[in-house]
Amino acid sequence: MPSFAYATGEPARRSHAQVSLMLSTPLARSAVSHHSAAMFNPTSRRRSAAAYRFLPLGFLVIASVLFLALGGHRYLTLAALAEHRQWLCDRVARGGIGAVVLFILAYTALVALSVPGCIFMTLTSGFLFGPWLGAVYAVIAGTVGATIVFLAAHTGLAGLTGLAGPWARRIETGFRQHGLNYLLVLRLVPIFPFWLVNLAAAAFGLPLWIYVFGTLVGIAPGAFIFASIGTSIGKLLDDGRGIDFQTLFHPDIFLPLAGLAALILAPVLYKTWRERSSARRETA
Repeated sequence: MPSFAYATGEPARRSHAQVSLMLSTPLARSAVSHHSAAMFNPTSRRRSAAAYRFLPLGFLVIASVLFLALGGHRYLTLAALAEHRQWLCDRVARGGIGAVVLFILAYTALVALSVPGCIFMTLTSGFLFGPWLGAVYAVIAGTVGATIVFLAAHTGLAGLTGLAGPWARRIETGFRQHGLNYLLVLRLVPIFPFWLVNLAAAAFGLPLWIYVFGTLVGIAPGAFIFASIGTSIGKLLDDGRGIDFQTLFHPDIFLPLAGLAALILAPVLYKTWRERSSARRETA
């Protein structure tokens, strides 16, 4: 019995004494206190949480830089489409639904990476799948990719508009009051880059359902127009006629979209004019 107590109790007492001796040194006490302070310091925890907020958006930025650095943008040109059109058509003919899924995934990835090329991908969609299906696939991919950017940016940029000054708060107020109208106009008429609208909508706190619905509806008319143009690319190439992006913004294409955007924006402008008129009458 005594030998058993010695075998179990003495080593335990020695280990306890060694641990106490180790913790009694100044370096150990400093490390323990620093760890405890990091665990219970609210400022440190807030900084860590703020850093984690930017991880999704940072991942997309790094992936976009890698895509451009590796030369992926060289394939997003009409010249590249003309060069590889036969190979693409063969792949679509053989791939069936698998080719459709791969195209939508590729389009979604490009939108999520905010790489310039949405119009090119919509043209390609029309070229490969026809005007109707091409437009549908482009709208699906564009909406999903834009939503990915929105969610990543909303996580990292939410609440930062207040630091930009009064002008940012006024824009944020306008987005909150007339978010759907603003988004439809920005989607219909590509005045600003697609990726910039994604980031702005997230930073100004646009609700997710309004963003998804506004993007889905807003890009549909332009997607059908550009997919229809893409359908005729093959014939233009067979005839030896050159095509470039400047011809895509011909008044016959751009003006109808601008007119539709003006109709959507008109109620917002009218409401703003009435509110200002009422305010002037009250102060007079």
